[in-house]
Amino acid sequence: MRNRWAALRAAVTTLTLGAGAWSTVAAQAVNDLAGGPAVNQLNFHPPVTRIAEEQHWLHWFMMILCAVIFVIVFGVMFYSILKHRKSVGHKAEALAEPIWVELGWTIVPLLIVIGMALPATKVLVAQKDTTNSDLTIKATGMQWKWGYDYIKGEGEGIGFLSTLDTSHRVMSNSGRPEATDDYLLKVDNPLVVPVGKKVRIITTANDVIHAWMVPAFGVKQDAIPGFVRDTWFRAEKTGDFYGQCAELCGKEHAYMPIHVKVVSAEEYTAWVTGKQKAMAAAADDPSKVWTLADMVKRGESVYAANCVACHQANGKGAGPIKPLDGSALVTAADKGLMINVLLNGAAGGSMPAWKQLSDTELAAVMTYAKNNWSNKTEQIVQPADVVAARK
Repeated sequence: MRNRWAALRAAVTTLTLGAGAWSTVAAQAVNDLAGGPAVNQLNFHPPVTRIAEEQHWLHWFMMILCAVIFVIVFGVMFYSILKHRKSVGHKAEALAEPIWVELGWTIVPLLIVIGMALPATKVLVAQKDTTNSDLTIKATGMQWKWGYDYIKGEGEGIGFLSTLDTSHRVMSNSGRPEATDDYLLKVDNPLVVPVGKKVRIITTANDVIHAWMVPAFGVKQDAIPGFVRDTWFRAEKTGDFYGQCAELCGKEHAYMPIHVKVVSAEEYTAWVTGKQKAMAAAADDPSKVWTLADMVKRGESVYAANCVACHQANGKGAGPIKPLDGSALVTAADKGLMINVLLNGAAGGSMPAWKQLSDTELAAVMTYAKNNWSNKTEQIVQPADVVAARK
């Protein structure tokens, strides 16, 4: 029997909490992740914001109150059933109900509901008060990554994409992931914010409904195409905190994690300075005319960061993902066909739109696909071609 239980424990490779919101390797093989999920976790995440602390208090307050009501109501009910049952000689009697009974079972529940509603309403109103924020960041959900744009406060103008780390994608595709504490939670570009500052998060999406959720902050806000929603948090300590998209957004829903790095004010200023310098150095002139060799080289890095997860390094695709190697669309002389697919998506969303990439990045990745593997077309897509197609 002991061997059977050992075999059963060894067979468990995934712990899922909240309808697939959290995934981690076998419990006996990993450790708690600071700022993220814990092994065999049952309670909420340790709070790092005042709102999250209030949510924890409300949770236990409601739980205890409901438990007390349950015990009292069912205790009286079962006592009455056992004490006054017919088998011991009791007979039902028709009694006139006193007015105090009628008032009692009306007023007492009303007072209980009011006692539950007042603190809950206070927290709910506080959750929606996004005024007087020190920093405003737009979080755009897309299949299957997050785009962050700093639109107000220190760091204004910074923008980047945050994607699942490639090594974790490889582990997932293998079917036998390594024992990793942050499995499917590691990203290439975490969201960086300063400690002790009120951060307003504006959420939207460019394809389907997503949701931006970080449990340690007590934050979960839907990101809906064509709509703008907002929420906020003020982290009270530094560290790394994790979340995931909390809406079923497609076949790779589990592959769009959220990583928020909370740093000191000095570290944040240094990060902003470095990020702005890097963005300025990487800025491309869309009117520049590239050579084929340079464009293919640039496209290789864009493909590795955005396309390889679905289309594979060999360009063969997988399952419903169509191959790029030998594709009639990719090798077509009419460059506009491929440009249209990358800008607007295709196959009912299976191929998402990539408008968030720059004109140069789109031109580079298309040129790379047209001249890689068996696709030796010698065709080049210039950034100007993409600029014209966007109009």
